[in-house]
Amino acid sequence: MTTSSNSNKQYHFKDYLALVIPFIISTITTPLLGVVDTALVGHLPNPAFIAGIAIGTVIFNTIYWLFGFLRVSTTGFSAQALDDPILLRSSLIRPFFIAILLGIVFIIFQSLIFNTAMQLIKPNEEVKHHAHTYFTILIWGAPFVLINYVLVGWLMGMAKIKAVLFLQVLINLLNIVMAVTFVWGFHFDIQGVAFATLSAQIICTLLGIWFIYAYLPKTEQKTDFKAILSWQSLKGVILVNTNLMIRTICLLVVTNHFISIGSRFSTEVLAANAVLFQIHYLMAYLFDGFANASSVFSGKAKGTKDVTLYNQTLRWSLLSCFICPTVLIAIWLGFDSTIIHLLTNQTDIINLCTKYQYWIIVFPIVVAGGLIYYGVFSGISYTSSIRDSMILALLLWLIAQYLFVPIWGNHGLWLSYILFSTGRTLFLVIWIKKSKNNIML
Repeated sequence: MTTSSNSNKQYHFKDYLALVIPFIISTITTPLLGVVDTALVGHLPNPAFIAGIAIGTVIFNTIYWLFGFLRVSTTGFSAQALDDPILLRSSLIRPFFIAILLGIVFIIFQSLIFNTAMQLIKPNEEVKHHAHTYFTILIWGAPFVLINYVLVGWLMGMAKIKAVLFLQVLINLLNIVMAVTFVWGFHFDIQGVAFATLSAQIICTLLGIWFIYAYLPKTEQKTDFKAILSWQSLKGVILVNTNLMIRTICLLVVTNHFISIGSRFSTEVLAANAVLFQIHYLMAYLFDGFANASSVFSGKAKGTKDVTLYNQTLRWSLLSCFICPTVLIAIWLGFDSTIIHLLTNQTDIINLCTKYQYWIIVFPIVVAGGLIYYGVFSGISYTSSIRDSMILALLLWLIAQYLFVPIWGNHGLWLSYILFSTGRTLFLVIWIKKSKNNIML
């Protein structure tokens, strides 16, 4: 049991789990959209469809992972400001403004983004054509996706679980229904998949704004937008977000390098890696449910300067590092064949997935600490450690893929990724002791 030094509120592990489960459902939305798209085209006759969707998905995961800090940092800042209506408004308005600007920038520079991705990945012309079709439609959803990150992050920090759950379940249901209708009903192929996802993104973002209006604390004091968006007030937010952006850049360098190397083997290997990477995305975002819960409680601890609550959050996070991998491995061992067949029915790709699937078993074990403690540190805005640990993990990846890919091919590629994931954990946990000093700042 934990008793806050500044309040009579007592927290238990069940309170932590009460946030974990809905957060898992909410954070898994992003990879589920890619999984649904992959599954639909994975049952079309041409393997270039699934490869094109795979590349398009990688581009958008790159974009949205790069700015995923909008959700993470907003959760931390809103959790720290729960007792202050003015700070709560500020914790929403600042990242909301940033999200709009970034979304517009993505649309303006869409050709540069796509062409740069093609130079890095180097797919064949047919795959490139399908990827371009998918990309040029979905890029218009960038402002809505980034705004939705802010809205969901703010609601998470406020622990408005029902609202978060509703929004994330709705976006998936809308995407599935519209994608199935467009692809299987009207035979729109990749265009249908993209338009379905875009429509779901827009609808749910608009609904999220309505939720925010309902939950935003009412105050008689007039909102001073000039002060909220001044450089002095934005400086701290930008510093936190810059560290998280560097972390994400390192992650995306590895992810895109992984896809690029895999594309050199064959279209079938690229497609198989894409299927397994979708499963990896699902696992990673399941961990995000625990990370977000840890972020909320560590943010509460910092906001109230409650070291006891922070220590309890660390213990809950450590326990989660054992619970989550165990559950994921059990699910995979029980349903691995079923999951792969849901994503594709092409025999060659299924055989390749079966050949490399054992790396998926290792992944949750080695990455658990890096993903869950990432939530703890982001909740208290101690992001320099997150940045530094990821830079070290990136260096480990560069060394590993240079040594092992020439020897073991695609197995060497997956081994390198597992070593990178291991580094994410080992290089982050060394800062746990120092993180407690940040609580009293």
